[in-house]
Amino acid sequence: MVMAMLVISVMPAVLGNEVGTGIGIEISPEEFPPMIWGCDERVVLDDAVESGREFTVGQALKERINNYAFEGEQIRWTVLVMDKNKIDQVDEVVATIGDVQGEGNDIEVECVRITGPSKIPAECEARILEEKLTGRTVDPNTQAFYECTFTVETADSMYGEYWITVEAISDDGEATMDENEFWFLNPVIALSIDGSLEFEDVRPGTVSYSDTLLVGNDADEGSGVLLDMFISGTDFYDSSSSDARCPVTNQLKLSQNLRNDAALGHNIAPGATATTPCNAGTTGLTSTANADHICYYAVNGAYSTFGAPNADAEGYRPIVYGDSFERDFYNDAEIISNDLLVINSIPYDAGNVLAPGSEMSITFKLGLPEPCLGNFDSGQIFFWGEAV
Repeated sequence: MVMAMLVISVMPAVLGNEVGTGIGIEISPEEFPPMIWGCDERVVLDDAVESGREFTVGQALKERINNYAFEGEQIRWTVLVMDKNKIDQVDEVVATIGDVQGEGNDIEVECVRITGPSKIPAECEARILEEKLTGRTVDPNTQAFYECTFTVETADSMYGEYWITVEAISDDGEATMDENEFWFLNPVIALSIDGSLEFEDVRPGTVSYSDTLLVGNDADEGSGVLLDMFISGTDFYDSSSSDARCPVTNQLKLSQNLRNDAALGHNIAPGATATTPCNAGTTGLTSTANADHICYYAVNGAYSTFGAPNADAEGYRPIVYGDSFERDFYNDAEIISNDLLVINSIPYDAGNVLAPGSEMSITFKLGLPEPCLGNFDSGQIFFWGEAV
């Protein structure tokens, strides 16, 4: 019995207790690269230098239908950015510019984080592979809206053709929105004039005609710059000291400064209206037949000045005064005027808008007063091209 008790007493002391062991664990969240979507809040804005035909500084530049932009004009996007690790992992959301599509181009402007809608709008078309995010509540921990405003700088730093887009950059990668844009920035705009305006040996008291000139859009090739065309002029003088007179003083007047419509507040002669036609008479400025001394006739494609409200029976129109471009020119000084071309609901004159490399032909008519003596070689006719 004693032996039995001794055996029992030496049983292992762990009898009736628990024992266990463990295994280590390693969890590595995916290094999720950012994702970015354009959200259909894109607009091109006018600059503060010169107003367009219908819009001014800070307003949408709706007449711009081709891919060119000038210093001070802006492109603005609203984008949605997502990083499943955390939105704070995104270091930068920026607008970039460069020679190729995609990531890695030069950074031009940092985007601003904004308060967007509470739910992801359909306009973003946000999805991760087959998972569509439209209509889901925006998660502020992983998602944020940004507004990006890219302003075109001077031609010294931005001239030529570029790809422009918005890019999100994080520690885990970078991504651009799908919609890369191709722009010609600060294109050179110029007019070409083929021919000269000369009236030689004109007999006083007669009407004569010039050779036909070609006036063209000589903007950079490939820029797509459309030019709305205008004409203006000054009076003419004899540059030499002589006994000039035409018909009562040493000045050959262009016209009576006729504009368009007094009701619009333009700088016009009293009583002048849009229907006051060219009157290139020959006996001075003392009668209706002498309201204008120089008028013009223009043709471009299917359109011409013939039939314009202020054209005479031959289709010649008077020339307004001006040696610098004025906003009144949009109503007063179009070379061809008929308002048959509409660009984004804005009326333009069909035949008056020139594409790069295209030209319109212009012929001038002079009604030289009697008496008239002198060589009137000082003064100018101006042609203007305003980028649409």
